[in-house]
Amino acid sequence: MTRDDAPIEAATPRAVARSCIDAGVEAAHPATVVEDAVSLTEDGLEIDGAVYDLASYDDVLVLGGGNAAGKVAAALESILGDRLTGGVVVTDVPEPLSTIDVVTGSHPTPNERGVAGAERVLAHATGATADTLVLGVITGGGSALLPAPAGDVTLADLQTVTDDLLGTGATIHEINAVRKHLSAIKGGRLAAAAAPATVVGLLLSDVVGDDLDVIASGPLVPDSSTYADALDVIDRYDVTLPPRAERHLERGTEGDLAETPTPDADAFARVETHVLANGLTALRAAADTAADHGYTPLVLSSRVRGEAHEAAKTHVGIAEEIRATGTPLDPPAVVLSGGETTVTLSTGSGAGGPNQEFALSAAIELDADGIVVGSVDTDGIDGASDAAGAIIDAKTVDGTTKEARAALASNEAAPFLEAADALVETGPTGTNVNDLRVLVVDDTEATN
Repeated sequence: MTRDDAPIEAATPRAVARSCIDAGVEAAHPATVVEDAVSLTEDGLEIDGAVYDLASYDDVLVLGGGNAAGKVAAALESILGDRLTGGVVVTDVPEPLSTIDVVTGSHPTPNERGVAGAERVLAHATGATADTLVLGVITGGGSALLPAPAGDVTLADLQTVTDDLLGTGATIHEINAVRKHLSAIKGGRLAAAAAPATVVGLLLSDVVGDDLDVIASGPLVPDSSTYADALDVIDRYDVTLPPRAERHLERGTEGDLAETPTPDADAFARVETHVLANGLTALRAAADTAADHGYTPLVLSSRVRGEAHEAAKTHVGIAEEIRATGTPLDPPAVVLSGGETTVTLSTGSGAGGPNQEFALSAAIELDADGIVVGSVDTDGIDGASDAAGAIIDAKTVDGTTKEARAALASNEAAPFLEAADALVETGPTGTNVNDLRVLVVDDTEATN
C-alpha cells in the first residue's frame, strides 16, 4: 500500500514487475544512497553516523573503482565542493567531474584503460600521508575495473583467467580469491599503499552477505584468502592458467611473495568502511512499490545463489503455490529475491547472463496463468550482454518449448528471449547491488 494506504492506479502484472525493478535500481543508485548517508556538518564530514573532522587533513582524496564509482564520486564532489583536493576513480559508467578524474574501464573483462586507471589510483594512494583523508569508493564491478596485474602477470593473463573462471560456475568468493592474488591493488593492498592516511571506505555491495573482502576483491580490507586458496579454486574447476599467472600463484605458495594483508597488519590501523547500499536496499524499495500497486510483498531472500536455471525452478514453484493455494500468502502478491546466481557454460557462447538463464528456465517451468517473472542485474548488464535481464510469463515459451530447452542447454538465452520480446534493456544504470528478481502473482485470469 502507499503511505496513505491507497493503492496507485491499477497496472498489469508485467507493468508491476517492471515498476518494482525500476524502484529497486533507483533506491540503490549512488545519488540516492550518498545523499542519505553523507553530509557536511559543523563538525565535519558525516558518513553513516561517523564524523571526520576535515580541518585535521591537508588533503581529501577520492580513490576507487566499480560500476557505481563515477556516480558516487559525483555525489561526493557535489557535497565536498572546494574541500575536495582531487582523486581518481575507474568505472564503466563515466561521469564528467571537475576535481576527480574519472577513467573509463571495462566490465566484466578488464582492459588497458582499467589497468592505467588502477595504476593512477595506486599512485595517488602511495603519495598520501598521515594528513590525508582518502575516501575509498568501492563498488560492485571493481574487480574487473581495477585490475593492476601483479609482478610479471599481464593484462592478457588476467583477461584469460577472468573469462575462464566466469564460465565455470564458480562463486564470486572463489573467483575473487584468484583475482586478489594476481593483483597489486586487491586484497587490502590499496589500503597498504595509502597508509598512514586515514581511509574511509564507501561501499556498494554486490556480494551475498556483504563480505567486505569480496566486494570488488576487497582493496581496503584484510584478506581471508591465500595463494593456496587461489590455486585450490583453479584445481577445483580445472582451469588452465596462463604460465605467468600460474607461476605467480606458485611463488606465493612457496613463500617467495608476500601474502595479502591480514587483519593484524598495520595497513588497517586507520581504515574504516561503510556499506551504503546492498541487495536488501533494492529489495525493500521493490517491496514498497509492490505494496503501492496493491500487492502483498514478500522478500524471500537477498542471498540466493547457485545455478541460475535451478534457482528459477524453486522460485516458480513458490509462485505457483501462492497462485493455487494462497500459501505462504494470498494473491495478489509479489515475491522478491536477490543475491547472485551463476552459469556454468556448456557448448554455447554464453549469449545471455545468469538473469536471462533464470528467466528462460522460469518460462520453461511456468504453466500457470497469472504469474509474471522478472530477473535483472541491477547494473544493467547481465553477464556480457547488452540486456539487464528479462520479464517472462506463461506465454513466453508458448509452442516453442523444444527450442527454449535447446537454448537453455547451450547457454543461448539471449537470442530466444529477444525473439520473444522479453528482454529488459536499461543500459548501464550507474549502480550495482547484484541480482533483483520479481515474481508477480495476480488474483485474476489475465496476465497482460
